[in-house]
Amino acid sequence: MKRVIVDYVKLTANILDLLVKKYPDGYDSDDIISFKNAKGETVNAVEVKTEDTVYLVKISKKLEQTMDDYMDEDTSFDDTDFDNFDDNNF
Repeated sequence: MKRVIVDYVKLTANILDLLVKKYPDGYDSDDIISFKNAKGETVNAVEVKTEDTVYLVKISKKLEQTMDDYMDEDTSFDDTDFDNFDDNNF
């Protein structure tokens, strides 16, 4: 299974749908995964899965706002292809 770390600025509509379905009332501390990135920095993320990919979506205030906005209105996001997104794989 492929694993991808995603920042909120690179979220696709598909990943946002998964986030909103998994965390309809938001996420809490039990949902947060912490790990060190290649630079040794601690990263906090929440996990969502598809059939072939595990996405770790980095947590930020902007992520929460993006999820809220997505739930409140029909926001369109680009369907970025993450199959070639190697920089943040782990």
